[in-house]
Amino acid sequence: MAEARDPFWGVVASFGVDQMFVLPEWVQKKAEEEGKQAASPEGILGKMAVLKKELEGCMKCQLGSTRKNIVFGEGNPEAGILVVGEGPGATEDETGRPFVGRSGKLLDKIFASIDLDREKLFIANIVKCRPPNNRTPSAAESEICSKFLERQIDIMKPGIIVALGASAARTLLNTRTGIGLLRGEFHRYLNTPVLVTYHPAALLRSPALKRPVWEDMKRLKSFMEEAGLPRESGEKK
Repeated sequence: MAEARDPFWGVVASFGVDQMFVLPEWVQKKAEEEGKQAASPEGILGKMAVLKKELEGCMKCQLGSTRKNIVFGEGNPEAGILVVGEGPGATEDETGRPFVGRSGKLLDKIFASIDLDREKLFIANIVKCRPPNNRTPSAAESEICSKFLERQIDIMKPGIIVALGASAARTLLNTRTGIGLLRGEFHRYLNTPVLVTYHPAALLRSPALKRPVWEDMKRLKSFMEEAGLPRESGEKK
């Protein structure tokens, strides 16, 4: 049994037919076609898939020689909310997923406080490979790998970028200004608003930072409500 979900079913309904039985093979074929359209090379999901494939085996900087997995990013690239950190840690390098260690668990709780989860945003990093011993990425590493982040941003066209920590903020905003001075207001990456806040790892070291991060999250929540974020799946704004 199928419901009115597209123009075809609208036409059916216009004839006064509320319900209609169709062959299972027809329904399955239609679902497969819709899935292909959602992940087509012309769509956000398709373009992200192509870029991820391109990144496989990347050796453009020295981080490629020590990594276990490239950490491309995770979440919903259509939602319009992009979160950017510095780089993968040990757990992320093992799993190929961003923010899944202690900092990631705290980040999930922070976003949950304003009704966000990984289905309503996309999480990425400045560099896609783990720097040895979790050191700060070098200027050369950040410059090389940020080109991939730039392409992710160009594909997603997010309505807001949240920069976690000094490295992410400085790279996105091309500034050496400290994070304490950057947070508390909106900046811009090209035409996209950028909100800077502390990295969750900093909160684990300094619990006193929880208050300013909460203030940043309230600011983010207000912005989302005004901008109509997160976007509905499949919406291309």
